[in-house]
Amino acid sequence: MAASGWLSLEDLAAEPEIDTVVVGFTDHYGRLCGKRIDAGFFLDEVATAGTHGCDYLLTTDMEMEPVAGYRFASWELGYGDVHLVPDLATLRRADWLDGTAIVLCDVHETGTHALAPVAPRSIMRAQVERAAAAGYSAKAATELEYYLFRTPYREAAGGDYADLEPAGWYLEDYQLLQGTRTEPFHAAARRHLNRSGIPVESSKGEWGLGQHELNVRYADALEMADRHVILKQCMKEVADAQGQSLTFMAKPITDRAGSSCHVHLSLWRDGTNVFAGDRPLGETTGSDELRWFVGGCLAHVSDVMVLLAPTINSYKRYVEGSWAPTRVAWSYDNRTAGFRLVGSGPSLRIECRIPGADANPYLALAALLACGLDGIEHRIDPPPVFVGDVYAAQALPQVPSTLRDATDLFATSPFAKAVLGEEVVEHYTHFFRTEQGAFDAAVTDWERRRYFERI
Repeated sequence: MAASGWLSLEDLAAEPEIDTVVVGFTDHYGRLCGKRIDAGFFLDEVATAGTHGCDYLLTTDMEMEPVAGYRFASWELGYGDVHLVPDLATLRRADWLDGTAIVLCDVHETGTHALAPVAPRSIMRAQVERAAAAGYSAKAATELEYYLFRTPYREAAGGDYADLEPAGWYLEDYQLLQGTRTEPFHAAARRHLNRSGIPVESSKGEWGLGQHELNVRYADALEMADRHVILKQCMKEVADAQGQSLTFMAKPITDRAGSSCHVHLSLWRDGTNVFAGDRPLGETTGSDELRWFVGGCLAHVSDVMVLLAPTINSYKRYVEGSWAPTRVAWSYDNRTAGFRLVGSGPSLRIECRIPGADANPYLALAALLACGLDGIEHRIDPPPVFVGDVYAAQALPQVPSTLRDATDLFATSPFAKAVLGEEVVEHYTHFFRTEQGAFDAAVTDWERRRYFERI
């Protein structure tokens, strides 16, 4: 086996202690779905022939209930199968699980054997291929924040996720003492990720009680999305094994900082970062491609906001003065802006600070790539670089403030339909409106506290 944690089929066959292969793909929420396959059967059959899963997995809600109204799968269509095709380039040891490897799958339609267009990884592949057709490869990194609690998941669920004990008891942003207290968890997570082919850069405390961030090295965009979903699975399962819990909710606690997924993106050609250049861009310099990429992002980000902020809870993170962006602007090394240029020369890149930790990385990266590539194709110039406090800039456009507003923009966007396809827009519009409808019908703790006695 390669020391990095990656596995070839030959490596897998030579590792008798690996007896299980997790075969997975993400649903719309970004959750890994799939099967556990006997390693011998995987080598004999699944590695080459794939396996199957029910197509309702791309139409279900969070509770795994079938949802009516989708064209892709329904009771009327009989809820048939999709074909799960392992991408063997993703095969690696799942070091946090005994005797286990993991591989991610593309979802194919059984009739046509083509990629299912509404599957998140298919949507991401389409934008990577669009970049390649224009002569670019995209590189990305996703910085994930999360809250760690001493309360185990089962106990948290039994108490309706109230009164959880944070892993820290004061704000520890960059402070090492509190971080030392969570090292039994974070050291294990870093070690397991490194041994699973996901090279770690660092972990650190964040701006919330028990809030942390763990960053892994940048990679080709599709590989980065794959790393992201495996990282989340690993960290949840390590926390669970240690009798703790963590959440990637965008805003788990009303009066605490939200958790972000800052997305770093750059385009490359022939081993060179095409964003590097000598044209003035505010406090730095860059290429026309970078300028147009930023222009496309600013022009279209509101149209695809639901792919960056996919839940009701996502929009509660956008609070002024909270490190989350509330307005659409770009700037150089300015954490109040939704789009922040960072680095210089070969490391020059754009950081989008809009997505929360609840984003599906395939959808978020696909959306941002689609925006930027359209900007290059149509040479969209951005507004002037903003200097100062974006929170105080009342004239700048605001990011959409609710899932309902963002879904309406997405559903009627000619841009989204052109770059993602009408089938994808229709499918995900129904998904997000179903999520909104579930919330609208729910009676919340807030309502009971406010109205039970005093109304």
